[in-house]
Amino acid sequence: MRIWFNRAFSSIHAALRLIRENDTDGRYELVASHPNPHALVRLNAHHFFEEPDNLKGTGYLEWCERFCREQRIDIFVPGKEATALAAEHQRFAQAGTSILSCADQETLELIHDKHRFSEKVRCESAPPPAGKVCSDLASFDVAYEKLAREHHVLCIKPAISVYGIGFRKICEDRSAFSIFAAGDVYQIDLTSLRNMLGAQETFAPLLVMEYLDGDEFSVDCIADRGVLKCAIARRKPSRSSGGQIIDSREDIQRACRQIIAQFELNGFMNIQFREGCDGLRLLEVNPRMSGGIAMACLAGPNLPYLGLAGFDQGYGALTIPPISAGLRVGEFNQATVLQ
Repeated sequence: MRIWFNRAFSSIHAALRLIRENDTDGRYELVASHPNPHALVRLNAHHFFEEPDNLKGTGYLEWCERFCREQRIDIFVPGKEATALAAEHQRFAQAGTSILSCADQETLELIHDKHRFSEKVRCESAPPPAGKVCSDLASFDVAYEKLAREHHVLCIKPAISVYGIGFRKICEDRSAFSIFAAGDVYQIDLTSLRNMLGAQETFAPLLVMEYLDGDEFSVDCIADRGVLKCAIARRKPSRSSGGQIIDSREDIQRACRQIIAQFELNGFMNIQFREGCDGLRLLEVNPRMSGGIAMACLAGPNLPYLGLAGFDQGYGALTIPPISAGLRVGEFNQATVLQ
């Protein structure tokens, strides 16, 4: 059975390695593609292809369909254009290919918009942090003034972003030079922020939110059409203590079950939480495997393999190992020859 992973985040190479480690019967023939001929993913794929770097939207979808037909792809696990591909299941089925999507197109668009998602999600054990959206200086000032009455420290981030790009803790007691000199890249002083926003007539929606200063939790999940099958939480201590800790807190498991059921999520997803002064808060859902999934799998369940096999064969035929809570896990760089 041929499984295709198109262009995705660089950590996808670890997922392919994990699938091959658990695929003792050799059922899966892994195909990967990327515009970079030296992408790490080629090291763990059975077959690697260069894909065009200048295509997007309809043109890229047409290329994907041709690729599936020519390479006889049975299951397509999309990275690039995953949202658009979620609306094309029937089209690809005619080519003999099943697409492993986390959700339908409408739901994926909602998840990617952090403001709309926070308004829609219902998660009693971990609600989203308090926040307001702004798109010009006036609306920022209104949001900041209102939230500052109830929360000691605030932060700002784009409504649509990845990797935490654009996130900043807002400081009223530090100067721009102090932040610059200390190298605190995730902080900004209020004066500089207002000057920057005021230089734009309008800007893409930003979220002004309460700042959460507790431990962060990155939870790698697999699900079957709205039913959580396994969730492995990695706790990232707010004060660096070396590595991350596998944590099986029941409130996090319950929150993941609620979110996955509400949005009928499927396949692979990563859900982020963080603790604040009022308890656990939901940050976001990433409808894909996370960069740290290999660390999560050290706790027992091989999530990339189980998610693929569950989609292919059904979860009834699988045994999901117990999670070894309390492990301290980490990653280190290792030199390798790319070609």
